[in-house]
Amino acid sequence: MKNLSDEELVEKVRKEDSELYAEIVERYQQKLYRYLRYLTNRPSEAEDLLQDVFIKTYRNLFDFDGKRKFSSWIYRIAHNEGVNFIKKTSRRKEIFLNNLENIDSALHNQNNAIEDSLAKEEIREKVKQCLDELETKYREPLILYYFEDKSYREISDILRIPPKTVGTFIFRGKRILKAICQKKGGNLIV
Repeated sequence: MKNLSDEELVEKVRKEDSELYAEIVERYQQKLYRYLRYLTNRPSEAEDLLQDVFIKTYRNLFDFDGKRKFSSWIYRIAHNEGVNFIKKTSRRKEIFLNNLENIDSALHNQNNAIEDSLAKEEIREKVKQCLDELETKYREPLILYYFEDKSYREISDILRIPPKTVGTFIFRGKRILKAICQKKGGNLIV
């Protein structure tokens, strides 16, 4: 089953064997958990939300339009669950990224020569603080693009905004992030 595309696997789950849904869970568990953890900044809540996402996905599997990308559809469900959680806990303005394991991939122009782990940790913490200050409309596309490797089209589907707006938000988000980082005392992002 590992050689099947997501969309083919969904069709098999729909038509043949609901037990195959476990393969979908396996494919998306870590990715969606990481996304929900970044979105909510609450690891334990992210686990609960992840379960809700998989339940909702399973229940609505027959509503999935096979002409679209399954990954965008399931990320949209995760996005909605995360946003609903944030609304319920009244923490919308406090959303920020936690545990930036993949910060190096987000910092394309960062000097890769930094080998001192203390210096890297300091950079991670500074960037995290800078990301904390970004508005949600800029932070979410940046998370999806740099940390989840989503295309503009996929981000557009997930956030329900036009692809050109995605590009604008990523461009502006990077510019604002750079200004915030420079203001905080350092040229972390070139």
